[in-house]
Amino acid sequence: YGENKPSSRDGIGENHPAYYVSWYDALVYCNKRSIAEGLTPCDSILNSTVPDEWGPVPTSSDSTWDAVECDWNANGYRLPTEAEWEWLARGGENYKYAGSDNADDVAWYTSNTNDTGTRKVKTKAQNGYGLYDMSGNVYEWCWDWYDSISSSSAADGATSGDIRVRRGGYWYNSDYYC
Repeated sequence: YGENKPSSRDGIGENHPAYYVSWYDALVYCNKRSIAEGLTPCDSILNSTVPDEWGPVPTSSDSTWDAVECDWNANGYRLPTEAEWEWLARGGENYKYAGSDNADDVAWYTSNTNDTGTRKVKTKAQNGYGLYDMSGNVYEWCWDWYDSISSSSAADGATSGDIRVRRGGYWYNSDYYC
C-alpha cells in the first residue's frame, strides 16, 4: 500500500511485517502459496487459478483483476473477508483493540513509533486467539470492497466498489484507526 519503494522509516528483516504489498500482490501470493503446498487455489482470474497466466500484477485499478472470483470452498489460502478479519481480531474477547483496551499494549501506531516506521512483529501482546499485530504496525488487506453492505452481503461484503478494505491501522496512524 502506498509508495512502492522502501524508505529509511521501513523496518527491514525477516521479523518485520511485509509492506508495499498491493491487494493484487496478495491474490498472487495466496494462490502461489496454495499451489506450492498442494492446496486448491481459491482465486480465479480469466478462468484460471494460476497467477502466471493472469499477466503482470497491475500497479493501479484493473477491471480484469477486479473481476476476480473466489471459490469459498477451496482449501487454499485467500484473503479474509472483513467479517472474518474482525472475528479474528476480536479473539473471542470484548476489547476496543485486538487484545486490549489500551492501544499501546497491542499496536504500533504514530504515538509509540514517533512516525519512524514498522516494528518487529510479535513485540506487543497477542489477542485471545494468539494473533499479534492485528491493531497496528501495517494495514491488512481483506477480500471486500469498501461500500455499503446489507444483511444478504454481510458475510462476504459488498460486490463492488472503488477500493478494497484494509483493516488494523498502521505505524503512521493515530490509535483511532487501530
